[in-house]
Amino acid sequence: MESFFLCSLILLVVFISIPLLLLICLHKSNVSHPNLPPGKMGFPIIGESLEFLSAGRKGYPEKFIYDRIAKYSSQVFKTCILGQPTTVVCGAAGNKFLFSNENKLVASWWPDSVNKIFPSSTQTSSKEESKKMRKLLPNFFKPESLQRYVGMMDTIAQRHLEDSWEGKQRVTVLPLAKMYTFGIACKVFLSIDDPKHAAKLAHPFNDLASGIISIPIDLPGTSFNRGIKASKWIRKELVSIIKQRKVDLAENRALRTQDMLSHMLLTTDEDGQYMKETDIADKILGLLIGGHDTASAVITFIVKYLAELPHIYQEVLKEQMEIAKWKRPKELLNWNDIQKMKYSWNVACEVLRLAPPLQGAFREAINDFNFAGFHIPKGWKVGQSMLNTHTHTYSTLMY
Repeated sequence: MESFFLCSLILLVVFISIPLLLLICLHKSNVSHPNLPPGKMGFPIIGESLEFLSAGRKGYPEKFIYDRIAKYSSQVFKTCILGQPTTVVCGAAGNKFLFSNENKLVASWWPDSVNKIFPSSTQTSSKEESKKMRKLLPNFFKPESLQRYVGMMDTIAQRHLEDSWEGKQRVTVLPLAKMYTFGIACKVFLSIDDPKHAAKLAHPFNDLASGIISIPIDLPGTSFNRGIKASKWIRKELVSIIKQRKVDLAENRALRTQDMLSHMLLTTDEDGQYMKETDIADKILGLLIGGHDTASAVITFIVKYLAELPHIYQEVLKEQMEIAKWKRPKELLNWNDIQKMKYSWNVACEVLRLAPPLQGAFREAINDFNFAGFHIPKGWKVGQSMLNTHTHTYSTLMY
C-alpha cells in the first residue's frame, strides 16, 4: 500500500512539474524576446495543434488563420503548432520576405513526423531529399517530355468516366478523383496499367495522408502510428516493383525511357553512383502522395465550382466542344488541343487561387531577424498561409 501511494505521489509530481517547467521556459522566452508577435502558445507541448488540425478536418483550414488575424489585428502572430513555437506570416509582403531570404534567414522545414513517416534510406533529412528530387524532376517533366503523356491520360480519363461516372445519378467526387489521379501517377511513374494493382497500392494512402498531419504520438491506434505502418507497407511493395523492373531492363523487356522508375534506375549522382532500391522507393512514394491527394483535391474543387457557377460551366463546355468537333471518332487529345484550352486553364488557375491543395508551408529561422516590427528568434518555425495571400478575406467568392 505504501509503495502504491509513493508511486502515485511521484506521478503526481511529474504531471505537475512538466507543465510548470514548460510555462517557466515560455515565460523566460517571452522575457528574453519582449517584441514577439501577438498571440498565444496554447497548452504545454501540444500548443494550439488541436485547433489547427480540427479546422483542417472540418474543411475550413483557413479559419485558424483568419480568427487570429482578426483577434490580434495583425498579419503576423505567434502560436505553437506540432510542438514548435511558430510565427505565422500572412500576405504578399510576408511571402516576398520569406522567399527572398531563403537560406539566409530561413530554411525549409518539415516536422519530425514527416521524417518518421518518410524515413530516408540514406539517413538524410526530408529537406535534403527534396533538394535531390528538384534536381531529378526537371528533365522528366519538361514540356517536350510531358507531350507524350497527353494521349495516355486521355485514355485513362475516358476509361475512368465510363467505369465510374456514366449512368450514375449521384457520385462522390473526391474518392473518384483520387482513383483517377492515382491511376495516372502509377502509369507515369511505374507503368502500372492494371487498375486492380493501382487500387491495391492506393488503399493505404488515406492512412498515410492522415498520419502526416496528425499529432506525432506513435501509439497503437493513433493516426500517426497508422501512417507509419502504411508507409512501411507501401515502400515494401515499391521495392518489389523496383526489383522486377531491374530484371526487365537487364533482359530488354522494359524501355530505358518508359517512365520515372526506369529514369531513376539508370541515373547516377555526382559521384557516378546509382541510387539504391530503397532510396528510389522513398522518392517514388513522395511522388505518389502528390498523385493521390493534391491533384485530386484540385479536380474536386473544379467540379464543385463548375456545379455552383453554371455560367462558368457553359463557357468551359463551349471551349471543350469546339475542340472535340475537330477530332475524328476515337482520336485522342494531343498537345495542340491542350494549348487551345485557354479558358479552361484560367478556370483551373482560379480554383487553385481559391482552394489551394496545400494550405501553407513551414520554414525555420536560421538566424534571429525582425519582420513587420516583430522579433523572430532563431530556431522558431515560420509558417506562411497561401490561402490568405490568395483571398485576403474569409468569404471571397469566385469571380
